[in-house]
Amino acid sequence: MPTIDAAEGLSGLLQWSEPLIFDRLFDGYRAIVGDLVLARSLARQHGRVWRALIRGDLIEFEVQRGVLTASLDHCGVHLDRLADVDADIMSELLEVVMTRYQHSRRMAKVYHLALIELAGRLAPTRAAA
Repeated sequence: MPTIDAAEGLSGLLQWSEPLIFDRLFDGYRAIVGDLVLARSLARQHGRVWRALIRGDLIEFEVQRGVLTASLDHCGVHLDRLADVDADIMSELLEVVMTRYQHSRRMAKVYHLALIELAGRLAPTRAAA
């Protein structure tokens, strides 16, 4: 269960992070698979994983992660690449928070707590990859 501060940060991430996450996903998959249509499709699937993760819907997260890993397997993409793309997203989100909220200690704190929460949710799946 996230703390009140982390919950506020997660709520904020739901409001503004989706385009940023999709862009990072699309760039990552474009580099991995080369095909723009396939990269866009994988980015959308992976975006659904992130949306469920941020919402804290761990059942939906696992379902969407299963769909994504099946798609990646079908495309011959190793799961290590999935972990790399997720790590890139976490780094990008952290950079945005550090830059955007550098003058608001409270907001920086709630977003940092939210990112820690997300990292904890990702950790078991990262270990599986």
